[in-house]
Amino acid sequence: MWGELIQEVRVAQTGVQILFGFLLTVVFTPRYAKLPDTDQTIYIVTVVLGACATGALIGPVSLHRLVSGRRVKPQAVRWASRLTLVGLVLLLATMTASLLLILRVATHDSYVPYLVSSVVAWYGLCWFVLPLWTRRRYTSR
Repeated sequence: MWGELIQEVRVAQTGVQILFGFLLTVVFTPRYAKLPDTDQTIYIVTVVLGACATGALIGPVSLHRLVSGRRVKPQAVRWASRLTLVGLVLLLATMTASLLLILRVATHDSYVPYLVSSVVAWYGLCWFVLPLWTRRRYTSR
């Protein structure tokens, strides 16, 4: 289970690190100073969420390194799995806030919350609903 978990974390880590790196650069652009207070607040929340997601998704690697050889693999897998799930939820929140900010700046249209909500529903379906349904449907008793 450890090997599979680490492979999953690698995929999520790459995405969150690219997104977080991009977010860190936004504040240094000339346009940032011209954003309304609401958009600057959304940006700050997004950066904090991205930092938290990065920490949670890198956590399993650190956990493995610090407990390796201590005969606690079942407990390490459990905690790493929990960190990964928290990281995915935080990544979902980061991507939602990023999309909201980008679409607010790009369009200024009233349909933005509906579009963002639709994308979040899609993420929820792909990341949580389908896996939980599959687990329930196909797990043997």
